[in-house]
Amino acid sequence: MTHVRYEVQYDYLDKLIVLLDLGPWDQHPTITNDAEQVVADLVKHNGLRDYTMLLYIDSEGDLGEIRHQQGRFVGFAPAPRRA
Repeated sequence: MTHVRYEVQYDYLDKLIVLLDLGPWDQHPTITNDAEQVVADLVKHNGLRDYTMLLYIDSEGDLGEIRHQQGRFVGFAPAPRRA
């Protein structure tokens, strides 16, 4: 089985991670469909250690948040609005 393909961008100042879904989606699942694996991969590579927020740009180009607690995926939320 194939896994999601994504690019990771770290924002050190705001302590957030932004993921970009790379596809191609006829060959790989989207971030939305493989979120548990995405969080597990980031934890495995210490990618969540110092970051408070995990955002993603999905296959439709929309920004959302992947919610996680103690290194586990717990759901999705709309991306927070910034002033």
